[in-house]
Amino acid sequence: MIILLLAVHILIAIALVGVVLLQKSEGGALGMGGGGMSGFMTGRSTANLLTRVTAILAAAFMTTSVLLVVMHNREHAPRSILEQGLPAGPAAPSPPAAPIAPAAPPPASEPTQPSAPLAR
Repeated sequence: MIILLLAVHILIAIALVGVVLLQKSEGGALGMGGGGMSGFMTGRSTANLLTRVTAILAAAFMTTSVLLVVMHNREHAPRSILEQGLPAGPAAPSPPAAPIAPAAPPPASEPTQPSAPLAR
């Protein structure tokens, strides 16, 4: 499903680039040449077919982007430890061994020489 949505997403992106490149430049390419604000947002430009197609393709591009992220996160969502259970295979941890009783301390022996007094 993700591969199909990714293919649609790529086709929308290619179509969006094509439609944007087909549009007439109204800004005059960084202020060089004609253009100006006289033609900006006139009735003719808002009804333009390419403008509407661009808006539709942009909305579809954003929608498929969000859907791809949501679908990817659902597949790779971290699971809780309780849902995972114990892993199987050679890397599986072995069950804990029985606890070992602490060893008895060695018997106290008398020092053969007196110890030095501790400084305060």
